[in-house]
Amino acid sequence: MANRVRIEQYSNKKEILKFNDFVSTTVNVTDVGVTAVDGKKILKAGTIIGGKTKSVLLNTGEVVEEKNTTTKAPDAEGVLLYDVDVTYGPREGSMVIYGYINIDKIPKAPVAEVNLPKITFMK
Repeated sequence: MANRVRIEQYSNKKEILKFNDFVSTTVNVTDVGVTAVDGKKILKAGTIIGGKTKSVLLNTGEVVEEKNTTTKAPDAEGVLLYDVDVTYGPREGSMVIYGYINIDKIPKAPVAEVNLPKITFMK
């Protein structure tokens, strides 16, 4: 009898939610402007995002990009729920538009200009 090799992969998604009470929507995450680390371009869970040129909530075909900067923060629309690998181009992701986010589990605290009234950041 031939030896069989069993390969198992385990991966856990990073959990950014403080409570399991949230609303999210599907978005297209752009690969433009995402810096590659170890050959992978990954936009991290907890990244504050919004439509690249217009509101993604009003224009479902619009791609999203990071908005956690002083100049882009006013256009923030939500928080990326899970990591999205955009190494080979834009990919689908989930954007939280209502919920409670654990601020200790996101890559960068929101800048003061971020205005997401339906999202609560807490420890």
